[in-house]
Amino acid sequence: MIDEQRHITTPEGVPLTLALAGPVPRAVAYFIDACIRILVYVAAAMVLSWLGGVGWGLLLILVFLLEWFYPVWFEVMRRGQTPGKKSLGLAVVREDATPVDLNASLIRNLLRTADLFPMFYLAGFICMLVDSRFRRLGDLAAGTLVVHLHQEAPPAAVDPGASQPPDWPLTLADRQLLLDYHERRPRLTPARRNELARLAFPELAAPEQGDAAAEQLDAVARYTQGGH
Repeated sequence: MIDEQRHITTPEGVPLTLALAGPVPRAVAYFIDACIRILVYVAAAMVLSWLGGVGWGLLLILVFLLEWFYPVWFEVMRRGQTPGKKSLGLAVVREDATPVDLNASLIRNLLRTADLFPMFYLAGFICMLVDSRFRRLGDLAAGTLVVHLHQEAPPAAVDPGASQPPDWPLTLADRQLLLDYHERRPRLTPARRNELARLAFPELAAPEQGDAAAEQLDAVARYTQGGH
């Protein structure tokens, strides 16, 4: 099964699939954000150094504000995306896929100290490795996830492939599922298509049969959609 995805259904009955972000893209995003903060510190130090002791005091206040509230401001005001996360197409959301709020963002970022223990983000990294949703300690406490944001795929060209009637009597529920699959097929990854197809046609799920199950499901879906 595809373990980097989380499937949920909204209270309105809309199915959603969240692509969970693992430790590596999250670490890269954190590094980008850290570099941005360092550049700000260097620029501020060059300016504030002219003010002597007062300037260094202001610099310490700036460091405190940016280290603790830089991610909070961006996550709340910029749809869960710091500049580092945005550059990699990541975002912080609640576990039910709703936007992250101020309380959740504060909790997940204030607990970053625990994730840093004992050094170099070790506790947070281990936590992400053992958790099935790649959550660090702050995410567990705040009920948040870091996910990949995918651009909406452009409409696909009409598939010229052949259609094939199913080898079982179609019920109304079967027809609806096949129509939903036909509509969503252009946005599914090959791995996800094969996973669904092997559930529908387990007799074609053997590895040596390649994409036979997916091709069979596509043909039946085209038949149901009206391609016969």
